[in-house]
Amino acid sequence: MAGIGFPYRKYIAVIALQIVLVMTVLDVTVVNVALPVLAEDFNISNSQSVWIVTIYQLVITMLLLPVSSIGDLFSYKRTFLTGVVIFTVASVMCAVSQNFIMVVLSRAVQGIGAACVMGVNIALVRLIYPREILGRGMALNAMCIAIATAAGPTVAGALLSFTTWHWLFLVNVPLGITAFFIGLKLLPQNPATERKARFDRVSAIENMIVFGFIFYALGNFTRKGDMLLSGVLLAVGILVGVFYVRRQLRRTQPLLPIDLFKNSMYSMSIITSVCSFIAQNVTMIALPFLYLNYYHFSEITTGLLMTPWPLATMIVSPIAARYVERHNPGATAAMGMAVFITGVVLLLSCVHGTSEWNIAWRMAVCGVGFGMFQTPNNIVMVMATPVNRSGGAGGMQSTARLVGQTFGATLVSSVFALIAIELNAVRLCLYISVGFALCAGIFSYTRTLGHKSELHM
Repeated sequence: MAGIGFPYRKYIAVIALQIVLVMTVLDVTVVNVALPVLAEDFNISNSQSVWIVTIYQLVITMLLLPVSSIGDLFSYKRTFLTGVVIFTVASVMCAVSQNFIMVVLSRAVQGIGAACVMGVNIALVRLIYPREILGRGMALNAMCIAIATAAGPTVAGALLSFTTWHWLFLVNVPLGITAFFIGLKLLPQNPATERKARFDRVSAIENMIVFGFIFYALGNFTRKGDMLLSGVLLAVGILVGVFYVRRQLRRTQPLLPIDLFKNSMYSMSIITSVCSFIAQNVTMIALPFLYLNYYHFSEITTGLLMTPWPLATMIVSPIAARYVERHNPGATAAMGMAVFITGVVLLLSCVHGTSEWNIAWRMAVCGVGFGMFQTPNNIVMVMATPVNRSGGAGGMQSTARLVGQTFGATLVSSVFALIAIELNAVRLCLYISVGFALCAGIFSYTRTLGHKSELHM
């Protein structure tokens, strides 16, 4: 990279982004593993303990677009650093929590910090990396997410085996301090613009109501909670959503980047992203039930069988990034979805008695396909937007991922509620995954037609 004028100091700036990205992803996976321990320590039910995970994801979803807009209008760097401080302080709050309410509130504060970081991560990557090697920066993001996802259960298990759950949060403190000072010194400022719009507080409140109410209601439906309350919240969320969208249509620089959807390549990329993450999450959630309850593998074996997927994604992402520097990223992403579908179909062909090895390599095929898809798809999405809207585009990209993951989880819960025979339920989930992956592949290839000149890096 040095040969094409990529300053060495920028490598160090990228480290700050990746440290915090790993922290925010790890804090989902490690806490998932620790939920039984937390439930016992706080003397709460397993269903109550899920709130420790849910509140974190809910707050991130509610705030992603508002903090992305703040980054666009003021400073990606300041938004990122503020997020690092909030996340690090909240990690200490989680570690010293004495009761369930305190840890849930601390996790909500952590979600605020994570939203600030996630909302401007892509924008900062775009400012750091020259256009011709932007794919490498996007691949590094994908690789770090894959590493954190794969390592999360192992890190949690290792820490819990010789210390208490408090250290799951305390490990964030030195990492957060390191990332803050690196970012303070080396992260770039926003490019200068002639006119700055004002932050739209009303839209921010509407955004939080829409995403907060709708996502909470969907999650409550799957948990079979208060159906009346969930129905009311869903209706209110949708109603406010109508006013929210109408308001955005009148704004020159809307918080919900509706103006960017006028670009067909960008809008198709968002749809593609949602479909792909639905496909991924449906598969990832359904398969452990198959491995544990039908194949009767142990919990450790099941965890190991899930690992080839993120590991393959981690390996393939940087290769895909180099490949799309000279080839069409949209077509490459479509090819990735084809490989992903092949992997899922191969998993569907497994029968009782299939060896762990034969399952593992099929999981790796799914990971290879998703690695081929994810980085090129993100590149198309970013390149379809102007630089001064990178925050909003990046926030929408993260929102698309969360929407896809949430709907994927909701679909799995619904299928398991409707179909009593678990094997049939899992197989239906895999067919649903193939369907959404097929849609993602078709949309990915279709968006490249007529835009080939725009896609060359």
